[in-house]
Amino acid sequence: MAELRGGATAAGSGSDAAEERIDIDEVLARYDRESAYRRLRGPVGAAVALLAIAFSVFQLYTAAFGVFDARIQRAVHLAFGMALVYLLYPARRSGDRTRLVWWDVALALAAAASSLYLVVFYQEIVLRAAMPTRVDIVVALAALVLVLEATRRVVGWPIVIIGMGFIAYALAGRHLPGFFAHRGFSLTQVASHLYFTTEGIFGIPLGVSSTFIFLFILFGAFLEKTGIGRFFIDLANAVAGWASGGPAKVAVITSALEGTISGSSVANTVGSGSFTIPMMKRLGYRPEFAAAVEAAASTGGQIMPPVMGAAAFLMAEFTGIPYIEVAKSAAVPALLYFTGIFIAVHYEAKRLGLRGLPRKDLPGFWSVLASRGHLFLPLVGIIWLLLEGSTPMKAAFYGIVLAIGASMVHPSTRMSWRDFVAALEQGAKGALGVVMATAAAGIIIGVVTLTGLGLKLASGLVELARGNLLLTMLSTMVTSLILGMGVPTTANYVITSTIAAPALLRLGVPLLAAHMFVFYFGVVADITPPVALAAYAGSGIAGSNPMRTGVIATRLAVGAFLVPYIFVMSPVLLLQDVHLLQVLQMTFTSLAGMFAVAVALGGFMRTHLTVVERVMLLAGGVMMIDPGLVTDLIGVGLMAAVVARQWLATRGYGSRSVAAAR
Repeated sequence: MAELRGGATAAGSGSDAAEERIDIDEVLARYDRESAYRRLRGPVGAAVALLAIAFSVFQLYTAAFGVFDARIQRAVHLAFGMALVYLLYPARRSGDRTRLVWWDVALALAAAASSLYLVVFYQEIVLRAAMPTRVDIVVALAALVLVLEATRRVVGWPIVIIGMGFIAYALAGRHLPGFFAHRGFSLTQVASHLYFTTEGIFGIPLGVSSTFIFLFILFGAFLEKTGIGRFFIDLANAVAGWASGGPAKVAVITSALEGTISGSSVANTVGSGSFTIPMMKRLGYRPEFAAAVEAAASTGGQIMPPVMGAAAFLMAEFTGIPYIEVAKSAAVPALLYFTGIFIAVHYEAKRLGLRGLPRKDLPGFWSVLASRGHLFLPLVGIIWLLLEGSTPMKAAFYGIVLAIGASMVHPSTRMSWRDFVAALEQGAKGALGVVMATAAAGIIIGVVTLTGLGLKLASGLVELARGNLLLTMLSTMVTSLILGMGVPTTANYVITSTIAAPALLRLGVPLLAAHMFVFYFGVVADITPPVALAAYAGSGIAGSNPMRTGVIATRLAVGAFLVPYIFVMSPVLLLQDVHLLQVLQMTFTSLAGMFAVAVALGGFMRTHLTVVERVMLLAGGVMMIDPGLVTDLIGVGLMAAVVARQWLATRGYGSRSVAAAR
C-alpha cells in the first residue's frame, strides 16, 4: 500500500507528511499482524530482501515454465515462506523490529530444512510409502511445530489453537463421548499423515497458495508500483468528489477499485483511509461514520471481481468450479454490497446537509483517463484471459507482464528497475500470511480426512437444526463470524467449507451457493464487533470509538448479511441458470431493494423516516432483493408508498413540513 500512503500525504509538507506516514505504519502494525514485520537495514536487510526476491522469482519461473510435482512445488513454497516469517517476524509482537536475533536465523534454517527434506529425499520417501523411518517422523514432528509457530507469528494465536485442538482430537478419539468418538491415532500416524501426504500441510490450500494466490498477490504489488492507487483516488474524485458528501463516495469507489488488486481488509482500510477519512472528517462526517465507511468499503474488496480475496481461489479449487465462474457469480452480490454503502453515504450527507468538494480543486475525469487510463489494461487482460479459458496461474502471470508493459506507456507511471525489484520483494512479503494460513489450514483438513470429523459435524449441525435450512444457515453464519474474530478469511473459509458447508449441501443447497455463503460471512467478520479489525484500523486513523465504528460499519454493510441468505434460497442471484432478461430484471429490482434497505437503516430519505416507513422500506427492500416476481411486486408497492409519503410530506401535504425536515 506504499503508493496509497504516499498519495495520502501528498497534500502535507515536510515533517507533517513524514509524521502522517509513521502514524499509518503504526496503525497497520497494530491491527494487521502481517504488517508488523521487521524493518531490517544493512547487509542483513539486503540478505532477507534477496531471499524474498528469490521467492518471487521461483514462483514466476514455475508459472512461466510449469510447476513441479505437487509435493515438491508446495515444499519449496513453504520453505521460502517459513524462512522469511522467522527472519521478518519477532517471537513477540512487541519485540524489536529493527534487528534480527540469532535464534530466529536458526529457526529459519530449521524451518526451511524441515520442508526441503521432502524435496531432497523425495524418491526415498515415495519408495518407503507408508513405512516412515524414525528420522522421517522426527522431521515431520519438527515441521508441525515450526509451521504452527510461524503461523502464530504472522497470523496469530486463534488458528494455531484451532490446529492444536484438531491434532489433540485425532490423538484422543477413543476417549471422547458420543458421535465425536473415533478409534484414535498415534502421534506417529498423525505426524505421518499431516506431513507425508497431500491431505495435510501440503494439501490443497497450500497447493493453491503455491500456484496462483501468490501470483495474484505479486500482481497487486506490481500494480501498486505503477501508481494505480493514486490513479484510483483521482478517478474516484473526478467521478464523485463534487457530489453531496463527496469524500465518502470517493472512499467507496476507491475501495471497490482497490479491492481488485488487494485482498486485505485492514491494508485497504489503512491505505485508502489515510486519504479519505481525514477528508470526510473535514467535510463534516462524524469520525465514527467516516471510519466505518472506509472499513465497510475496504472489506468489500475481498468479494469484488475480477480479483477477489485468496479464499475465492480456494473456493474454485474445492468446488471444481472455474474461477471465472466464481467471480461471475459474485458480481451481482458485490454490486449490491457497494450500492448499499454508497446509498447510505449519500443520504447521511443529505441528512447533515454536506456538500461536495469544489470542482476546481478536483482532477478532470478525461484528463485522469488520458494520463493513466492505460493502467486498467492489466485488469482487462486478466478478465479476458480467464474468459478465454486460461488457468488463474497463467492469467496472473500474464497480468504481471501486462502491468509492467502498461507502466511503460507514460513517463508518470513508468516503473524503474528499483520499482521492479521492490515489487518482487513486497509481493513475497505480502504473501506470507496466506502461505502460513493455508499450511495451518492443511493441518485442520488433514485431521478431518483422517478422522471423518467433517461428516460427523455436518450431520450434527443438521440434526441440531432439526433439518431446518434457516436455522442451519444461522448456526453457520455465527460459526463463520466467531472464527473470523481471529482467523484470516482464507483459513476461516477452509474451516467452514470443510465443516459447515457440507451441512448446507445435505439440505439441498447448490454447491456454489453453500460455499459462497460461508465465504461471505468469513469476509464480513472483519467489520463485525466485538473484534472487527478493519473497523478498528479505521478508527485508529479517525480517532473514533472502535466499537461504535464497528456497529456503524456493520449497518453500512448490511448487504453482506442479507444477500447470502437470499442467494441460498434463490441461486438466481449468483447468475446460475438464468437468461439475459432475468439478469436485467433481477439486477434492477435488487438494486432498488438495496436502496430501500440502506435508506431504511439510515432513517432518512427526503426527510426523517417514521418507524412505520422504515419497517415498510426494510421489508420491501428484502422482497425486491429476492429474485421472484411476486416478491418484487410487493416490494415495489411498499417502497412506492413510502416514496410518495415522503414527497407529500416535504411538499407540505403531510403532517411534516419542509422546516421539520430541515
